[in-house]
Amino acid sequence: MRTVSRFLDRWAGEQPGATYLIAPETERRFTYGDLRSESRNLCRYLRAEGLRPGDKVGFYCTNGWQAAVIFLGTMYGGFVSVPLNLLAQTSQLEYATAHSDVKLVFADPENAPRLAKVWAGRIIVIDVDAPSLFIGQEVSSKKEQMHSPSEEDPALLMYTSGTTGKPKGCLLTQKNVVSGALFVQQAHALTPEDRMLSSLPLYHINGQIVATLGPMVQGGSVVAPHRFSVSQFWELLEKHRCTWFNVVPTIIVYLLSSTKRDSRQDFSAVRFGRSASAPLPPELHREFERKFGLSIIETMGMTETCAPIFSNPLEKSERKYGSVGKPVGSLAKVKDGEILVKGDNVMREYYKNPEETRKALDPEGWLHTGDLGYCDPDGYYFVTGRLKELIIKGGENIAPREIDDALYKHPAVLEAAAVGIPDPNYGQEIMAAIVLKPGASATEEELRRFCEGELGPYKTPKQFRFFRELPKGPSGKVQRLKLHDL
Repeated sequence: MRTVSRFLDRWAGEQPGATYLIAPETERRFTYGDLRSESRNLCRYLRAEGLRPGDKVGFYCTNGWQAAVIFLGTMYGGFVSVPLNLLAQTSQLEYATAHSDVKLVFADPENAPRLAKVWAGRIIVIDVDAPSLFIGQEVSSKKEQMHSPSEEDPALLMYTSGTTGKPKGCLLTQKNVVSGALFVQQAHALTPEDRMLSSLPLYHINGQIVATLGPMVQGGSVVAPHRFSVSQFWELLEKHRCTWFNVVPTIIVYLLSSTKRDSRQDFSAVRFGRSASAPLPPELHREFERKFGLSIIETMGMTETCAPIFSNPLEKSERKYGSVGKPVGSLAKVKDGEILVKGDNVMREYYKNPEETRKALDPEGWLHTGDLGYCDPDGYYFVTGRLKELIIKGGENIAPREIDDALYKHPAVLEAAAVGIPDPNYGQEIMAAIVLKPGASATEEELRRFCEGELGPYKTPKQFRFFRELPKGPSGKVQRLKLHDL
């Protein structure tokens, strides 16, 4: 049975005193016994409030011990966890709370007022650092039998942060979420001795499945600060003897541009770093490994697949720069240029949206990812762009990723994103949005000459625009379509 309760009960039974989560802000260490006790307490509270298994329970707060308890505890008791995005626009937050049928929402003091402006339902204000969720409150101590959800019961309702239109709610089952966590374990050969450092937000699928459910399923532990901090990252990695770390390309950019490797720090416990949620340009990948001496495994996942789809191998000699790797746990294929996947981690449906569900899932269960790409002769997959972001110049399809990767080779470029712009002659031309490295300089003409050498005249951008930063979603992925509005 692939359910959250089965795995939590297993590890709380086998190693109740083992550390599950370390909260750096308070220096507290929470055990598997703590996690099960708190989860059961939460479930008793929800039942006393009139909720029943299958009802939706939201949370709108920063990372912390109690955020993890709410996320895992609701699923433990058969309720449906609904993480609400702290970076969502007001209209998107209003839509998600109404569309999800959420019964109540836990929120921290910082974010509760904003939630109250768009949702009239019950909001329970919590301290994410508190050792117990219901300090000073009476919670029924009745030893009632905990509900044991089945594999096919809904567990997580996660809203995607699309660049256009209303967010879609991915309804994920117990089997989906646990399979996603198990695939991460399988890809990286994780054991109870492994400890991860991750500051990715719990309102994002990576922070949920890879960073929170993943360690619990494998019996390991996680160091979970409230948010990412450049100054904290290396200190936490060394202090807690982490064996791996979980990042996105944006964090890699920040670390490269803001820190230097301190030769006195001991990272001998670190086996690898994992990058996901957005493409990792090969030059950025190599530069990080050269500078810090730590290897990065590039992977790829989606909200609709509970995070993992592809991963590069553990052995560095077998990895390919620029590739998202090979399928992990699920099946994959390329059809008409689009990557399709199928497996136990693929969502059940888009909640209350049968039309979009039919577009995404074919009758045989293959999920249309919307990603363009190809599979090489060795079975490694490469992503070249998104269907909606494809540039069509004079009838020729041009993948924006190809332009990005060329620009990342320029020593002055920190970030780059290509996008199609209207053109009367070709239908579309190419515009490149550029963020320069601190203290670096480059002119439009210099970049044009560089691209002509790397890409040839036809694929060289017609326009170069310079920005302080690029628009990004919560996962750190550049939102190309928003570049049109800047």
